[in-house]
Amino acid sequence: MSESAEMTIEVVQPVIDEIRPYLQGDGGDCELIGVEDDGTVQLRFVGACGGCPSSTATLKIGIENFLKEKLPWVREVVQVF
Repeated sequence: MSESAEMTIEVVQPVIDEIRPYLQGDGGDCELIGVEDDGTVQLRFVGACGGCPSSTATLKIGIENFLKEKLPWVREVVQVF
């Protein structure tokens, strides 16, 4: 992993950590997998979020919008399995 990728992860992780208590409150969680150069953030849902039928809405409406608000360079948040 390049130094710039590590620095980007260091910027994104604290913002993800702000969201995690809400997911954990429902028995789930998410892991930051990576950040692409084009502004795509890769997350993996775990626990109850992993199989939840609402996970797509949580990803796009909740997490993606929050990240874009805090980090305007974020283009998209995608789920990886």
